Amino acid sequence: MPDRVRDSVCIVGGTGALGFGLALRLGRAGVPVVIGSRDAARAQEAADRAHEQVPEGSFDASDNEHAVQDAGIVILSVPFRSQSETLTNLKQALREHHLVIDATVPLAAAVSGKATRTLGVWQGSAAQQAQEMVPEGVRVVSAFHSVSAALLTDLDHELDEDVLLCGNHREDKTRVAELVERMDGLRPVDCGRLEMARILEQLTPLLISINMRNKVRAGIKITGLDR
Repeated sequence: MPDRVRDSVCIVGGTGALGFGLALRLGRAGVPVVIGSRDAARAQEAADRAHEQVPEGSFDASDNEHAVQDAGIVILSVPFRSQSETLTNLKQALREHHLVIDATVPLAAAVSGKATRTLGVWQGSAAQQAQEMVPEGVRVVSAFHSVSAALLTDLDHELDEDVLLCGNHREDKTRVAELVERMDGLRPVDCGRLEMARILEQLTPLLISINMRNKVRAGIKITGLDR
C-alpha cells in the first residue's frame, strides 16, 4: 500500500467541534488531513480555517464519499443521529484498506434528551453498530470519546490525558495508537476488544456531567502505566 494512503487521515464530520479539533492537532503534527462533509463547500471552509490556524499543516477537503478514497485511516466524528446514514452513504467508498476510528457517542441529546444520558444501541455500542454497517474487510476501532473538543481546538492548551481505545485486532489498535502519539500530550491506552466500546462511550456523558458541575474541561488519565 502506498505510504500516502497509509499516512493520510480523513475526518468524516471534520466540520464539527471534535473533528475540527482533531484536524488541527493532526495537521500540526504533520499528518495530512482531508476534511469530509456532506457539503463539500462546508468542508472547504473548514479546511481554510484549519490552514489559517496551522499554516504548516496539509488540509484538503471534499464531500465524504470522495474524501475517504485516498485515506488509510477514516475518523468518523459525527452525531449519533447521523452515524447510520453516513455509513450507508460510504458503503461504496470504503475499501478493505480502510481503518475506521469511530468516535460516535449515542447521547440522548440526539433525540432532544439530556447530554448526560445515552441511548440504548441494539448492537451494544455505536462502534459495534459501525462495525456491523461497514463493508466486509473494513475494521473499526473505537476512540476519542473522552477528549475535549474545546481543548483540542485551543492550540495554546497543552494536552495531558489518555485516549482510551478498543478494537478486535491488535495491529489496528497499534496503528491508532501511533496516530494518537503524533499529537503532543495524548497517550493511547488499549482497553481491549471492541465490545468495550459500550463502556468507553459512557465516559462522554460522565465527563459532561463532571464539567457542568465543576466548570472545568476534565479528561481521563489512567495511573500505573508506563509512558
